[in-house]
Amino acid sequence: MKAEAQASGGTAARALPDGMLPSQRALFDIPREICYLNAASWSPLPIATQEAGRLGVARKGKPWAIEPTLPQQQFERARRAAARLINAETEDVALISSVSYGVATAAKLITVPASSRVLVLENDHSSAVLEWATRACAGRFTIEAVPRPQDGDWTAAVLAAIEKPGAAPVALASISSVHWADGGVVEIDRVDAGLRRQGAMLLIDATHAVGVMKIDVRRLDPDFLVFPTYKWLLGPYGRAFLYVAKRRQDGVPLEQTSYGRRAINSERETYYRDTEFVAGARRFDMGERDHFISLEMASIGMEMMVQWGCDAIQQRLGMLTARLADGLPNSGASIPDASVRAPHILSLQFPAGMPEHLIDRLAAEHIYVAPRIGRMRISPHVYNDEEDIDRFVAVFRRLSAP
Repeated sequence: MKAEAQASGGTAARALPDGMLPSQRALFDIPREICYLNAASWSPLPIATQEAGRLGVARKGKPWAIEPTLPQQQFERARRAAARLINAETEDVALISSVSYGVATAAKLITVPASSRVLVLENDHSSAVLEWATRACAGRFTIEAVPRPQDGDWTAAVLAAIEKPGAAPVALASISSVHWADGGVVEIDRVDAGLRRQGAMLLIDATHAVGVMKIDVRRLDPDFLVFPTYKWLLGPYGRAFLYVAKRRQDGVPLEQTSYGRRAINSERETYYRDTEFVAGARRFDMGERDHFISLEMASIGMEMMVQWGCDAIQQRLGMLTARLADGLPNSGASIPDASVRAPHILSLQFPAGMPEHLIDRLAAEHIYVAPRIGRMRISPHVYNDEEDIDRFVAVFRRLSAP
């Protein structure tokens, strides 16, 4: 290990800034030999989150012992944690199952005018794209995929698409704030300003930003913002959150639930006492939200992220990806400029093509990264440390050498 670290180009000599958040590896069950650099696919669960899951399953095993107030406490705990991550009011946040669920909800709440454009990013994640593609023919609007820019500057590319001379007006941009495949950043505040000049709507898939990059929906004021917990927020599958701007909260939810109405109560003699919708985004909560096992697990991860703070997390992860970049010159891979990429994702492009079976050969040495659209995506999180980075650099150089 020491020999490989020395061969990595001297990255181990980098001094850490004073006060930097240290590695949180001790909070996770990650053996030392495991070098997991794939948070952008799914994160390991903290030990405390795993324990909460076990306790939740035990509760379900003895449902007669569940306190009647527990589910409601869990709903609001998770809603508060999610709201804090994006500086939202809790009543503007809905409990949902996935990003695609949130986008489908948004699509039911708005009308995209005929002969207008919906902007998406080229090869953006399907969750932010397919709902609009499915509706385009019947709605007689067009989907325009903003091509990936050669210089990696997604922000400039989106702004150019918004202002394209002679093009149909933009009705909606449904875009990720960080591109899932290449880690490119879209400066949402600048894009939002461009959309407002056309009176267009904005839906943000913030999957790869919330918790790491500062998001303030009160300042940005998007129409919708959606994010899951199973990647950067250290949580389980099947839990996500949808922010709905107040101006979009009067519509009909994707699912019809008793708790989305003012007074449908199985404990009262009159079951359908008041079927008017509740106020705020709670009406958009998914069906079967009462799966409080995973909801408590999601809350713990989000609360950890809030406690550390996105500034500290971003500084930590930015240091790790910079350390990676410093160790990879002349390695056969090109790296986007730091000015256009997220601080926590590094995407390697191979001009001559990725070496055959490179991902599998890294995994055979317990180093885990992801292939994404011809690139290698490396995504460290708070459980990674400098030893992980130096080990990746050394092994990568050895395995990718001609």
